Amino acid sequence: MLAPAILRRLDLTTLRLFVAVCEEGSLTRAARHAATAPSAVSKRLVELEQTLGVQLLERGARGMTVTPAGETLLHHARRMLRNAEQIALELAEHAKGVRGIVRMLANLSAIVQFLPEDLRAFLASQGAIKIDLEERPSGGVVRGVAEGAAELGICAGSVPAAGLDSTLYRRDRLVVVMRRDHPLAGRGALAFAETLDHDFVGLHAESSIYASVQAEALSAGRPLRLRVHVPGFDAVCRMVQADMGIGVVPQGVFSLFGGATDLVDVPLSDRWAQRTLQIVTRPGPSPRPRACCATISRRRRTDARSRPDRSADRA
Repeated sequence: MLAPAILRRLDLTTLRLFVAVCEEGSLTRAARHAATAPSAVSKRLVELEQTLGVQLLERGARGMTVTPAGETLLHHARRMLRNAEQIALELAEHAKGVRGIVRMLANLSAIVQFLPEDLRAFLASQGAIKIDLEERPSGGVVRGVAEGAAELGICAGSVPAAGLDSTLYRRDRLVVVMRRDHPLAGRGALAFAETLDHDFVGLHAESSIYASVQAEALSAGRPLRLRVHVPGFDAVCRMVQADMGIGVVPQGVFSLFGGATDLVDVPLSDRWAQRTLQIVTRPGPSPRPRACCATISRRRRTDARSRPDRSADRA
């Protein structure tokens, strides 16, 4: 079979030299940066092309350019080198006494509202454990866990998670944030349809909140008067503060950060605005991710502190 021969040639040194030649556009400059002879670099690349059976680089008077096959290898080579670096970093952590790493993906709502305290409680009970937490939109959380990028994830409960185990994490409620002088300010609650005559500041297009807002506008047969997309809740509040429109954020987020902006929030009365967040894992997670899942789930049930989401929990 060809695959074992290919794998033997895809050693890290060869890949590192190949990436350097692609980025430098010159075999000589790549060899200089790698502190090796140009002839040695050239030999490795020729052997790599012979093994793969494709031309990776075109040699010309002005240097070297990447072929379509080379672009494919370049994409994967960069990822493999990043993974190798991550392996080295994580093993170094173990050498310093870290007993394990829990890889987690979570959407922004969970990271801002709940995870800081929940993860602190988990780490306090586990000792020398490290959390590798990455923010992704809810759909990306599900894909990442399914593909093995993380052992567990936290995402909107409305996102399908076929093939994964899911557990209720928290509940939250969406509110409309606006300036104090806005015509809708001072209302006790709002139906989303009442907001559609006004300009909106929207979260990035992949967020579950923006997807819900967009879907509800379409359901009402009204266009969403979107003025700008922004990457996070703090940016929503700043744009609203600058009179760019109104925004939709979780009530817990506004309770944490809204006071500094002199904005007001009005709860949405629509049923879809009462949300759940779910923990997703692949079936049969390993012990440390399972312990993390159990700890943060238990905190939802036992946390007696006053939190912004308590009214939503009772709903």
